[in-house]
Amino acid sequence: MTELHDLTALEQGALVRSGAVTPSELTEHYLERADRLDDVGAFVTLTPDLARERARSLPAPGEAAGPLYGVPTAIKDLNLTAGVRTTFGSAAFSDFVPDISDGVTLGMEAAGLVSLGKTTTPEFGSPCYTEPEGRPPAVTPWDRTRMAGGSSGGAAAAVAAGLVPLAQGSDGGGSLRIPASCCGLVGLKPSRGRISGSPRYGDPTGLTTAGSIARTVRDAAALLDVLAGRRPGDPSWAPAPSTTFLSACDREPGRLRVARFITPVIADIPVDPECVNAYEDASRLLESLGHDVVDIAVPLPHEAVPVFETCWAVLTALSVVPPEQEPVLRPLTRWLTERGRAVSGPEFGLAIGALRRLAADALVALAPYDAVLTPTLAAPPLPVGALRDDADPAADFEAQKAFTPWTSAWNVTGMPAVSLPLHWTADGLPVGIMLAARPAEEELLLSLSAQVEAAAPWSERRPPQW
Repeated sequence: MTELHDLTALEQGALVRSGAVTPSELTEHYLERADRLDDVGAFVTLTPDLARERARSLPAPGEAAGPLYGVPTAIKDLNLTAGVRTTFGSAAFSDFVPDISDGVTLGMEAAGLVSLGKTTTPEFGSPCYTEPEGRPPAVTPWDRTRMAGGSSGGAAAAVAAGLVPLAQGSDGGGSLRIPASCCGLVGLKPSRGRISGSPRYGDPTGLTTAGSIARTVRDAAALLDVLAGRRPGDPSWAPAPSTTFLSACDREPGRLRVARFITPVIADIPVDPECVNAYEDASRLLESLGHDVVDIAVPLPHEAVPVFETCWAVLTALSVVPPEQEPVLRPLTRWLTERGRAVSGPEFGLAIGALRRLAADALVALAPYDAVLTPTLAAPPLPVGALRDDADPAADFEAQKAFTPWTSAWNVTGMPAVSLPLHWTADGLPVGIMLAARPAEEELLLSLSAQVEAAAPWSERRPPQW
């Protein structure tokens, strides 16, 4: 028998609008599952009383109700939520309760979504695994000994385990797409400026954005419709879509020129055969759909790596911690903070300028192509602890680069990118492939992704203990 959590988020929203199910019934269903089944490290804070109050207080859906009205979700623990503990994944902020919500949280509330709580993230969202101090690690429900990825690992674990139907995350170097690949989900990083960073505007590099984690392309698109949009005071923004991102999923993309490359961008490492197979299978699938797939050289030179690392270290150093709390920070955070603090103001300005020039060169090189195909990761999800090295943070950082040698390229260029769960290993581990599109062309990217999903559907796959 079909259960509520078997349905997509859009199907659940349709039930709410028809009156067949109430937001309270959906909320109770998912709260029970989150309480009983969260052995995947999904939530750092559950807010059942607030969720119930929110669900009860929603007016009956009218004609203006959006497709996700009344649908349960969760908010990453990097995002401000007024009156709800927000730890930023750090023991240094274990008791911090903000008095304001950020634009992402407000947008989800305005759309009628019901948050069950805050999803687990690593300290300040920095590493590509989610193993916070004093908390269980976020693991993929396909194999609970293996990582869910990061930094939106809790969000991906929650969706993949059926604890919420979809969730918001964020991505500064792959933090939506990495956990999506590890958990067999769709992870959508939109274009730079597509989603407001209000009110903190804390990323001067332009690398970071919020985005969607979902089981289907259409669900991810519907959540992007909720999150996207300009707010007064935004320093920059992407142009509005022609209609909705959800409606773009119903369009045929036409015949596209798809560039592809598999050479790692930020690390000289071998690629796991399963990831090679996923990449080659995706190439053949795209060709079977009528697209022209063309091999190209890596569009970002190796000199982009130290420039990105400088910016990443400074971003970590911008996470200001009271001096008396610095000893409780993780070794990796302290190491990156020290690197960031050693960068002078002029050096940081020069690094941002260099990053923008490198991005411009890559965008010019990719301009003739409608989309770009790469693997998402260099290996299937790794065992918990395989990357983390508290004794040697530099080795930890290098191991992360080797696991994620493609994702950060599209943060540098600001292009929209998505990881799609097109491949599974023989022992049942998910392996994502990544598609990117020109800046502000999420509609084309979603149209292509929906076409791929229709040709090779994955949403009926269920992990153990579903």
